[in-house]
Amino acid sequence: MRQCMKIFPLLALVVISLTGTATVKAATGLNPPVKLVWHYYKVTNTCDDAEAYIRHQVEKFYKNDTTIAPKLLRLLYSDCMVNGCDASVLLQGPNSERTAPQNRGLGGFLIIDKIKQVVESRCPGVVSCADILNLATRDAVHMAGAPSYPVFTGRRDGGALSADAVDLPSPSISVEESLAYFNSKGLDVLDMTTLLGAHSMGKTHCSHIVNRLYNFKNTGKPDPTMNTTLVSQLRYLCPPRTQKGQTDPLVYLNPDSGSSNRFSSSYYSRVLSHNAVLGVDQQLLYNEDSKEITQEFAAGFEDFRKSFALAMSRMGSINVLTGKAGEIRRDCRVTNANYGA
Repeated sequence: MRQCMKIFPLLALVVISLTGTATVKAATGLNPPVKLVWHYYKVTNTCDDAEAYIRHQVEKFYKNDTTIAPKLLRLLYSDCMVNGCDASVLLQGPNSERTAPQNRGLGGFLIIDKIKQVVESRCPGVVSCADILNLATRDAVHMAGAPSYPVFTGRRDGGALSADAVDLPSPSISVEESLAYFNSKGLDVLDMTTLLGAHSMGKTHCSHIVNRLYNFKNTGKPDPTMNTTLVSQLRYLCPPRTQKGQTDPLVYLNPDSGSSNRFSSSYYSRVLSHNAVLGVDQQLLYNEDSKEITQEFAAGFEDFRKSFALAMSRMGSINVLTGKAGEIRRDCRVTNANYGA
């Protein structure tokens, strides 16, 4: 028996089929109420070619550095999942959101700053940093092999958040804790399993996995769910952290894609074979729904790509500011009140 879930019309009525007898409860559209508009700047005739300007700049960056795809994905996730997609993570400051421990190693800021400068030179005071971040991420991951999904626009930029406001969870949490976190943001198990698939490319610090390699849950042993060959490989790259200030190397989240930074379904195959690098990824096997989805995505790359399109659109709609709320920043690094200060 195959259970099916329909995706909303702007994604061409894509149908994702999940093998098995269990019914996976999943959303079929954007989080209501949907306040955003497809091609907002063209529809409102405020900056007809805004999306083309952004895509052109992303193409220029991507040709020289394919790592911008995972960097922008993480940057967008870190923005949307904390206080909604309001570009607050782009703001600079001594105790700003981007300085939170969970955001250590964030990249892609300079790319967004450059794009903003270009767009401002053509359409001053019109295109928000929040929309630029969402559109640039879509374009970068599309170049890496993801679908070119529709990004609804019309977001406005929010104010500053302190580092203490960042509630991004540890990459070592259980699947129940992970699902509870995603649910708190209005996302479901399909969204969670799909968005974690962004770990098909990019890197992570050894400090996020060292507990799995040497002292899992204070046992003095590695995580028993982890393939022993992978444990040996990662131990070679990640020595035990025993001293403060010791270097914290980076390792690939998905060694199969490695430096190519290609968007693929191999992440799910690695989860099924107990070769996930992060604990939260391996945990997908310990929930019936997320396991079923993982199996489907490992078997069908197109199912993953189609689900990714919806999940990214849903994440991009979290707590957006529209209308007269927020502002359109002149510089993504500072609020307008502090512009030129």
